[in-house]
Amino acid sequence: MLDRIKALGNRPWLVALLLAIVAQALFLVHLDQPSVIMFDEVHYLPAAQALLDLSGPRNVEHPMLGKELIAAGMAVLGDNPFGWRIASTLGGTATVLGVFAFLLLLTGRMRAALVGAALTLLNQTVYVQARTGMLDIFLGCFLVWALVMGLWAMQGRSARQVWWRWLAMGVLLGLTTAVKWAGVPYIVLASLAFLVIRARDARLAKKPLLAALSGKDQPHWPGLPAIPAILAMGVVSVVTYFLTFLPAFFYATDPLTLPGLFAQQIHMWQMQTQILPHHTYQSSWWSWPLMLRPIWYFYEWDRGAQRGVLLIGNPLIMWGGLVAVLACYWAWVRDKAIKPLAMALLWTASLAIYVVIPKSIGFYYYYHPSSIFLCLAIPVAFLHFDRGRNRGWEEWFVALSLLMFGYFYPILSGAPLADSQGFVHWMWIGSWR
Repeated sequence: MLDRIKALGNRPWLVALLLAIVAQALFLVHLDQPSVIMFDEVHYLPAAQALLDLSGPRNVEHPMLGKELIAAGMAVLGDNPFGWRIASTLGGTATVLGVFAFLLLLTGRMRAALVGAALTLLNQTVYVQARTGMLDIFLGCFLVWALVMGLWAMQGRSARQVWWRWLAMGVLLGLTTAVKWAGVPYIVLASLAFLVIRARDARLAKKPLLAALSGKDQPHWPGLPAIPAILAMGVVSVVTYFLTFLPAFFYATDPLTLPGLFAQQIHMWQMQTQILPHHTYQSSWWSWPLMLRPIWYFYEWDRGAQRGVLLIGNPLIMWGGLVAVLACYWAWVRDKAIKPLAMALLWTASLAIYVVIPKSIGFYYYYHPSSIFLCLAIPVAFLHFDRGRNRGWEEWFVALSLLMFGYFYPILSGAPLADSQGFVHWMWIGSWR
């Protein structure tokens, strides 16, 4: 197995194509299960239809891009389960490929990239979100690809290469925010990461700290002066974000105007920060890594059978990933290893966002980006502690994760269950019911 993976090292595009085929096929199988609207699709599908009809504003508490993508799927395949969810499947496949590309750039190892992509495909949150007409799969997709472009820009060799990759990251961060405002903190985090890395480079080179602001003689992002770069990235992100509102200017009822566009942002803020009533599936940020409160997106009789769709992470990946994050921190404490530290901080920051932002209640699906970042931390931790000995521990981890995915598959995919109590078999703890 290791020899075969090594042989693929010079053909990343072929590997990416094969990954895309496998991921897309997995997401498409029985995509019409369930055959009716489930969970928050009830909010986003009518909003997508309103976009197709240009009838008027719907679901104005969120930006428009995610609903535009769902509407595009419905325009191609119709107002049916395949139309509702096809865009999400493509977002899921792109997420898997983004993890593959990120880890290949970060580590230079095909093995680590394949492991991360496989774990993303099997982590269960990506699978369920990729088969649901909701927003979070697009949030994760654009965010992962923003990370890819930021890392690629960091490794650029010429100012021209660095600039266009950096601005592409700005576009992707703008698209992330245009799906959900949860993308905004990542623009700030990207800027902070840039400045911290530049400051570290200056310290290692024994240069004045102000040298970090220059674009000259930089080992990372060469040719990119700090202040203009951050300003440009911010401007590109904001412009990209506002461009996604263009269809709303053509509504038959209550079309947007330029003053109305900015007024709508204030209205969105008010809706995002309002105090909401108690919800059966609400949960606190600290409970998400422990996976204490998964969400039944669907549990009803459909097409002659009892079916269920549970948003629950793969326990081996979700809980094993926490061990990997701790291992990444330990790699930095013991060995001053920067790449493991970066992965640990990325996961930590993605969770800490929900400690800070003013949301009155939370849900497990908010953990979606963090669950993807665990799939970055795990292969990086394996790679660091394996130290080139090729013991294949990560392959066993992927194999066991596949078995766990297969175990949960019936209540992830809406497969027929024995009866109305058929779900009990998978309820390991009481709060999962």
